[in-house]
Amino acid sequence: MQGKILPIAESHVGHAYNVQRELMSQGIRVEVDDRSEKVGLKIREADMQKIPYMMVIGDKEIKNNSIAVRRRKKGNRREMNVDQLLEEFRGQL
Repeated sequence: MQGKILPIAESHVGHAYNVQRELMSQGIRVEVDDRSEKVGLKIREADMQKIPYMMVIGDKEIKNNSIAVRRRKKGNRREMNVDQLLEEFRGQL
C-alpha cells in the first residue's frame, strides 16, 4: 500500500473515492479509510501500519480540488492537486 486517503467527515467520502479512482488508474496503490473515526486516529493508525503517504480530504481540499498530503515520519502537510501527487509518486518509484 502506497497511500491511504483519509476523509475528515462523511461528506468528504465521495471525493475521497474519486481521488482513489484517479490514482489507481495510474497504478498507485491507495485505499480510502471511510470509517467514522477522528482523523487523528486514522493518521496514527496509518503511521503504525507504515503507510508512506496519508492524504487528508476536507472542505478546504474539496473547494480547492486538492489533497493535504502527509508523509510518514516527516509529518509535513502540504496541499497539492492529484497531478502533483502523481509526479511525487513517480519520483519515488
